[in-house]
Amino acid sequence: MRTFLSVVLVALVAVLVPASAVASWADRQLGDADRYTVAMAPLARNPAVQEVVVTRAARAISPQIDAGPFQSGVEALLGEALRSFVGTPAFRTAWDAANRAAHAAFLQALTTGDGDAVTIDLAPVVAEVKGELVAGGVPFADRIPETRVTVEVMEYENLGALRKGFRMLQIAGVWLPVLTLAAAVAAVAVAARRRRAVVATGLGVALGGVLLAVAVAVCRRLTLDDLPPDLDRAAAEAVYDALTAFLRTTAWVVLAVGLGAAVAAWLAGRLRRTP
Repeated sequence: MRTFLSVVLVALVAVLVPASAVASWADRQLGDADRYTVAMAPLARNPAVQEVVVTRAARAISPQIDAGPFQSGVEALLGEALRSFVGTPAFRTAWDAANRAAHAAFLQALTTGDGDAVTIDLAPVVAEVKGELVAGGVPFADRIPETRVTVEVMEYENLGALRKGFRMLQIAGVWLPVLTLAAAVAAVAVAARRRRAVVATGLGVALGGVLLAVAVAVCRRLTLDDLPPDLDRAAAEAVYDALTAFLRTTAWVVLAVGLGAAVAAWLAGRLRRTP
């Protein structure tokens, strides 16, 4: 009976490990503005994301500039200015501020039910580029009006279900890791042969890490396959990878810890038997 109970607890640990990681991710990564902004910050240097910003901004600004026969030249200068700007520290600062605002809008949507997507407002980028064009003496640059340009990061259709699920994950993010640790300790404590139980528990933890990695990979494929055809796939991949970096790192750490504990317990048993 003790062995059976220990096996059940090890299996429970293998299931709870990925669930705990996802709950902690939702609570500490998606639910925290600072961590969310830090996770999204590297995307400001990603070429695919930069190209999306340049394309969206140029597409929004160009029709608002009437330069007559000089239209093509002004559009070329605009594209060069945008590509130059996205490589500057000023763009990275504007990107961080835009992501912080997007995170606030996301949390507001989860609490008030307003909105149907997380979008990044690139109006500060347009304002900076306009200032550079005007300072450089580019014709008609002063005619660029205040323009709202957005890049969609996340879309949600059923906001009510998302709100409930997110709230449950936030609550679970507090107690689920504690429950996982308690199950691992109990699996060893109730076992008739505790060294073997430590090996089995370590393997169960490692299996949980593998399950987490597989889940992240499968969700990545499903998410990208469900994208509208007009969205840039490379940029979407970069956004998904940035948001789930915590989960991928956690999967490797959990796998290493589980295998390390299992190997250490197995070696300890072998060494004790050696005369």
